[in-house]
Amino acid sequence: MQTKRFTLFAGLLAAAGLYFSTSLNTQAQAPATHDEDITEMVNAVSADNLKALVEKMVIFETRHSLSTTTDKKRGIGAAREWVKSEFEKYAKVSGGRMTVEMDRFTVKADGRRIPQDVEMANVMATLKGTDPTDKRVIIVSGHLDSRATDVMDAKSKAPGANDDASGVAIVMEMARIMASKQFPATLVFVAFQGEEQGLYGSTHLAKRAKDQNWNIVAVLNNDIVGNSYSAETGIHDNTRVRVFSEATPANETEQQARLRRTLGSENDGPSRNLARYMKTVGENYVDQIEVILGYRPDRFLRGGDHTPFNQQGFAAVRMSEMNEDFDHQHQDVRKEDGKQYGDLVEFMDFEYLRKNTAVNLATMANLGWAPAAPESVGVITSNLTNKTDLKWEAPKSGKKPVGYYVLMRETSSPAWEKKFFVKDTSVTLPYSKDNYFFAVQATDAEGHTSLPVIPVPVR
Repeated sequence: MQTKRFTLFAGLLAAAGLYFSTSLNTQAQAPATHDEDITEMVNAVSADNLKALVEKMVIFETRHSLSTTTDKKRGIGAAREWVKSEFEKYAKVSGGRMTVEMDRFTVKADGRRIPQDVEMANVMATLKGTDPTDKRVIIVSGHLDSRATDVMDAKSKAPGANDDASGVAIVMEMARIMASKQFPATLVFVAFQGEEQGLYGSTHLAKRAKDQNWNIVAVLNNDIVGNSYSAETGIHDNTRVRVFSEATPANETEQQARLRRTLGSENDGPSRNLARYMKTVGENYVDQIEVILGYRPDRFLRGGDHTPFNQQGFAAVRMSEMNEDFDHQHQDVRKEDGKQYGDLVEFMDFEYLRKNTAVNLATMANLGWAPAAPESVGVITSNLTNKTDLKWEAPKSGKKPVGYYVLMRETSSPAWEKKFFVKDTSVTLPYSKDNYFFAVQATDAEGHTSLPVIPVPVR
């Protein structure tokens, strides 16, 4: 990994009373809190670039999944080829580590939103990890297809500026900036097709990943992320963005469900802790943005391209703007009583989209440079005590951590409230497991942290 410049953290963590498993009352120097390489990448995100990307996608008039694939200037086929060509430009600075593919697949007619068999394709750029022992995969995504009012209308103009050229623009801008960097983990940038017709592109890739045994540790899906105004309420706010996450894994076994009910850990599934991670890292690196954790899988009775990954057991979340404008979402382009309808570029906020891109980038970079998560994390239950004994194992692949953070929060708290830096793989804390939830994450010297792991009872 390239040489980094770091803003060192001065002082010690507020961990008074911290007991290590050696029974020594010890305080340890914590890693850095900021990586200047991540800060530089965050600062490289350009609102002008994002606008240009969205404007180009709108030029294709419609990107409906059932639209033409032979026209060179109009329809989903032309849009896919353009995204692929842009990825290929970005890949030139990667030293051969970024590869681009058009992942084609056929969707059979279903009598509903697929009237006849249709070939679809996800456009993907993969930045191969530099550590051959690190098998982690991190995905960032948006969907390329668009729609008008009638989801079956493949002919009318469907510019899809915010839904979801905004999400694809995030993916493309991140690929442009990150292509020249070297990460031990593999990063995948993908523009899905078929979201509006039934999440077909993400379902295809999630199944492919499961069948090929990809070690996906995070999916950051972005859908409708570039508008900051609500026409119904008059709210105009580009300082908050929502991240939705499922509470418990969709593929949870009955044994896992019994343990969850016993521990009361229904708010601590992998996707939920990925969302917390995104909030912590994003707000640490990006000014004037607050990540609001939506404690449900998606908006009310709705879904997105993270859902198929959840169904396959992967940690996946969805970022979406705080206030949706339904005059400019799923609407035919038209004027009624002097009012403009349609998903058009002029109704977007590109400074807001820039900040949302930066949150995604900081999250992906921090996780991509981090060690793998600790393994076999457990809370020892052999004794009745008002302290908490935790132990774990170092990750078996990838770079070696310099230490670990033990996270803690009260059972009623939605977010982690304290953290303690520990160099060993066990610790005794003067806080009762009856009153708090705990998790453990690995860290390197630069402060790149893995996703947190919730302990299970062990004797």
